[in-house]
Amino acid sequence: MPFDYYRIFYYVAKYKSFSKAAKFLHNNQPNITRCMNIMESELGCTLFIRSHRGIKLTPEGEQLYAHVAIAIQQISSGNDELNRTKNLKSGTVTIGVSETALHLFLLPKLEKFHKLYPHINLKISNHSTPQAIKALRKGFVDFSIVTTPLYCEHPLQSQRLCSFRDILIGGPSYRDIGFSPKRLRDLQDFPFISLNEGTATRNFYEKYFYQNQLVFSPDMETATTNQILSLVQHDLGIGFCPEALAKDYLDRGEIIEIPVKEHANPRDICLLTDSTRPIGIAGKKLLEILMDSEG
Repeated sequence: MPFDYYRIFYYVAKYKSFSKAAKFLHNNQPNITRCMNIMESELGCTLFIRSHRGIKLTPEGEQLYAHVAIAIQQISSGNDELNRTKNLKSGTVTIGVSETALHLFLLPKLEKFHKLYPHINLKISNHSTPQAIKALRKGFVDFSIVTTPLYCEHPLQSQRLCSFRDILIGGPSYRDIGFSPKRLRDLQDFPFISLNEGTATRNFYEKYFYQNQLVFSPDMETATTNQILSLVQHDLGIGFCPEALAKDYLDRGEIIEIPVKEHANPRDICLLTDSTRPIGIAGKKLLEILMDSEG
């Protein structure tokens, strides 16, 4: 039985009139009547009782209508929801993001997106780079924004968004060693503060020290870069931090930069996507903003 027959049946039963159903469906009454006659013939039962007062459903018609009404209403709701999604009046975007990528890159982009599309629900998961890659691979997020170093393989794809530089910082009591560049080896006796093992940042500095024939063995470990800043502020040690995140603290004189002769390479903030999973309309709009270098 063609679906259109059930749709016509629904509106004839709803309006209790062939002519009103025809008007709503932008059809003509003879065609509506013919379709219902065919439907009754194929189902082998009478669906309508016709009289000069109009029509009403037979018990079999009532039984069929109870099921058809649910289907039509669900389809209508689905169409309405899809239209809202297409018009960016509803929808959800899920993002896995590392702390550094959030503060250095993503926040102003989210601000712009939210002003343009305030009805889109954003779900942000704070992850380390390895965790964000895992979340994307398992399909928990639409895409991830993370910092290097990173390792991802097919079907994940990586695209560079921007670069940033880390600097070594210390609290007020380290001011004397900040006047001239120091060799990394000369700083080994100072207490280092670092992110926990398993993060991209920790991996980066373990490799950086190794390349300079040293072992990176921090005295304190934290979960976030903000915690590094707080601990450094209170003279508990020295640590590496993105220059942009440290700027306000440096300007206020709450911390100082300790120049290092062995310059660490700049790091990248990257967008990770899964080539096997389509991204919805709202997610694509956010990606356009992320990729807009002027935005």
